[in-house]
Amino acid sequence: MRAEFRWDLAITHRGGELDTFVMEYFDSADRRILLIAGAGFDPRSELVATLLAGASQATLSALLVRETRTESNEELAGLADVHFEHLAAAIPDHTLIEVDIFGADNSVIGGRRAAVGLSGQPLADYTDIVVDISALSIGISFPMIRYLIDLVHADTHAFNLHVMVAHQPELDAKIRAIPTDNAVPVHGFNGGLTLVAGSGQTAKLWLPQLAHGRAGTLRRIYESINPDEVCAILPFPSSHPRMGDVLLEELLGTGGFPWQMGARSIVHADEDDPLDLYRTILGLYTLREPVFREVGGSQLILSPVGSKVMALGALLAALERDLPVVYLEDFSYELHGKMDEKLAPPDLMHVWLEGTPYPADRPALRRIEND
Repeated sequence: MRAEFRWDLAITHRGGELDTFVMEYFDSADRRILLIAGAGFDPRSELVATLLAGASQATLSALLVRETRTESNEELAGLADVHFEHLAAAIPDHTLIEVDIFGADNSVIGGRRAAVGLSGQPLADYTDIVVDISALSIGISFPMIRYLIDLVHADTHAFNLHVMVAHQPELDAKIRAIPTDNAVPVHGFNGGLTLVAGSGQTAKLWLPQLAHGRAGTLRRIYESINPDEVCAILPFPSSHPRMGDVLLEELLGTGGFPWQMGARSIVHADEDDPLDLYRTILGLYTLREPVFREVGGSQLILSPVGSKVMALGALLAALERDLPVVYLEDFSYELHGKMDEKLAPPDLMHVWLEGTPYPADRPALRRIEND
């Protein structure tokens, strides 16, 4: 039966079944693998590299991305150096690219720079490209994946495209961002959006992902978008049974929040399943499109500011319907607590985005414009 959405029946693996998949699929002399991963302070940056390095029969190379920001935390910079050394030891055949997130005028240039850096790689040499988003920011990982998707759909490259992520909500809650003031679309994810008040009659529905310590970020994005409606995304089921309630209490406790919260302005998505949020977003898109078609149209705007697993679900929806993704880039990061505190171990997850297992008649990707 033909799927309604492109990734409705996507091939996914996690935990023990991912270990088995790596050994059965990647551990072959026929596999030439490029791993694209962040070389940052996040300790999860080493997990996917270590897993793939175990596929000893394959040819494994890495493109390691070091994100450089206006402000730098000395402790976190030291951790990034250590993790890079471990990554380099695990994958000797590697290239390091340093990506400036901001230009001289503090404009956000990281996504474009990352895509340019990726374009200079011999991507046609590989049978499989794996993007590990565990230690990559949204502003870097989304444009790189978009660039790779566009290559596949232009029929210029025939590699299999995979995304992997180490999911650990407790650690996500400890990493706090210091954001900029200006909300901007992620490079490659403008989706026809114009951040100008009163521009057009399109009915804007904003779908922000709620996350700890992000109330100020969400407020600034809201004020830039000026949406007609808001539908906040809360994790449920989640690692913490009351996580949704805790996030709402934190958000509303800041006072003066610009939108009203009610039962109709909340949607839930499984914290551990990116396809659940993906289907939820596309379900909303499908419901709204015919309703607003005759009165200027409907536009869904995404802001994934929380866990990388739920951000992956938003990415798939944005790719399929060319939805705008609006965010605040971060000047720097800081830790609340210590990395060595006892936390639940991370859960590795894999989504096979494009490649040989999929039929040619899957639903097509929409693209409004390039930016």
